[in-house]
Amino acid sequence: MSAWLLAPIRRALAAPLLALCCGAPALAQPGVAAAGQDPAQVQSMYDSALQSIAEGRKNDASNMLMRVIEKESLHAGAYLEVALIQCSLGRADEAERLFAIVETRFNPPLAILELIAEARETGCDKWQALSSSSFSLARGIDHNVNQGASKPSYIIERDGGVIELPLLPDFLPQRDQYTAMNAEYTREVTANGSIGFVQLQGRRNDRLSQYDSASLYLGVDTPYRFGSWTMRTTAMLGLTALGGDYYQRQLTLQARVSPPLRLPSHTQFNVLVGATRSEYMTLTNFNATTMELRGQLSYRKDDWYLSASHALLNDRARDARPGGNRHGQASNLVARRTVWGALTGELGYSHQTWNSAQVYAPGLIDTVRDQSTRVLRGTLSWPVRKNQSLQLEARAVRNREDISIFQYNNRIVQLSWNVQGQ
Repeated sequence: MSAWLLAPIRRALAAPLLALCCGAPALAQPGVAAAGQDPAQVQSMYDSALQSIAEGRKNDASNMLMRVIEKESLHAGAYLEVALIQCSLGRADEAERLFAIVETRFNPPLAILELIAEARETGCDKWQALSSSSFSLARGIDHNVNQGASKPSYIIERDGGVIELPLLPDFLPQRDQYTAMNAEYTREVTANGSIGFVQLQGRRNDRLSQYDSASLYLGVDTPYRFGSWTMRTTAMLGLTALGGDYYQRQLTLQARVSPPLRLPSHTQFNVLVGATRSEYMTLTNFNATTMELRGQLSYRKDDWYLSASHALLNDRARDARPGGNRHGQASNLVARRTVWGALTGELGYSHQTWNSAQVYAPGLIDTVRDQSTRVLRGTLSWPVRKNQSLQLEARAVRNREDISIFQYNNRIVQLSWNVQGQ
């Protein structure tokens, strides 16, 4: 196991173990800076470096830790952290110099010496990119595969009268069972935390093959830090097939920013700004660019996770799309916790609205489209062995619109087997 893979254990043990060392006065009072230095400033810099490590930004963390050492030459934690980072980056000579300082200057306990010995044994010859993978196979029941209308006819008012047009069977709800597959692979592409990823999703219906789908997503995620502000940017290309035909391609650019707000412990606030350009290969006049501004507040402690977000949406049609441009909002609530033993439960609720700017189809559908979609979701996850779990999910969808032929309801139940790889 590489030194970098030991990071979670190291961070849990290194600081308290080094603080118990004898023979180094500065360690008896962690955070004591050299004369003329502000201890609070040194601690803030050290915390910033640890945050950079947690986010995978090794070069940024190394630079900040060296600044900590410049201000406090007896900061044992900084020496150990930067030594292990240098080793993980393949800088063997610098790592060995720092390991020697930790061993001779701070009289570390046995656990730290064993950690250093394992890092040396693994070797610091070159930077080793970390990677991970996941795979899931699912079986489910979809009560409305085609998003068929909830009403069997469409009513048109003409010249003071009413005309009722019955819908063809293809436009009414169709139920089917399906098999779904999801696979993902991520790998570090730089030593400063940039990650490349590939995601593959597929679904095959038992009977309604014209609604079979497959998607491929390729992207890069990169972290940044500007003082106390952190940011992650994502660039992603998506390709989708429907019924065996090339259906859609998307290009998405996103930035997720974490401002340095004073929040309760275990709480985080993020702002997401994104733009997605969508092009449809089998449809005309539906290409568009969607812009999003989202705020998210999350809380994580022990076996609890809570999240609430709200977004403003602006969808700009690039052609003569029915209804023209549209704007909307989207809200999401998620709660997850341990239910019993190793069983984990999650509840999610989302509500999205879209309001078009123009009449949908003048002369045929003389209505400005107003859409409201609500989704309620519940899951139960049970680990069956190491890195494997079973997940049961139920989902209910209610789509309400002022154009009745677009209204639909749906229920989905799915059981999946999930595998986490290394």
